[in-house]
Amino acid sequence: MKNIVAIYPGSFDPVTNGHLDLIHRGSKLFDRLIVAIARNMEKQATLFSMDERKEMLEAMTADLDNVEVDTFEGLLVAYCIRRNANAVLRGIRAISDYEFELQMALMNRKMEPRVETIFMMPAEQYSYLSSRIVREIAKLGGPLKGLVPTSVEERVRERVAHRQISPVGKHLL
Repeated sequence: MKNIVAIYPGSFDPVTNGHLDLIHRGSKLFDRLIVAIARNMEKQATLFSMDERKEMLEAMTADLDNVEVDTFEGLLVAYCIRRNANAVLRGIRAISDYEFELQMALMNRKMEPRVETIFMMPAEQYSYLSSRIVREIAKLGGPLKGLVPTSVEERVRERVAHRQISPVGKHLL
């Protein structure tokens, strides 16, 4: 029987209940699941640092023995090779996600044919959820209940409140 090691990459800024849904379900499918926080060169400003995101994810996955949290930058397939992974787990919420993810999966396969991409749909209640939406709702003071774990909600609220108003009264976010 093969030892299937999967990478679940993302920015996780912040980690959402949708992410956790895929992590928990993925942990049942793979022998080992590495949740890999990617340093995205295109995203200049993040709500949380890499270390903070790693800390939150480790706390949220502490009960899953076969799940590890790590960080990386650069090509995903290069990271897969370094970690001896043979699969990439990606969440698909909508057709627009599929189009982008299919392009990435095909390019990854071209660069490294030994790594397969597995697409997984989130639970229905998370099919609309993204970190970007959570950040926007938080910035506008909307409810985050059910979108992120309670401990993450507290940190998001604290961070947004801290960054929202500058000393001269202008919005920073």
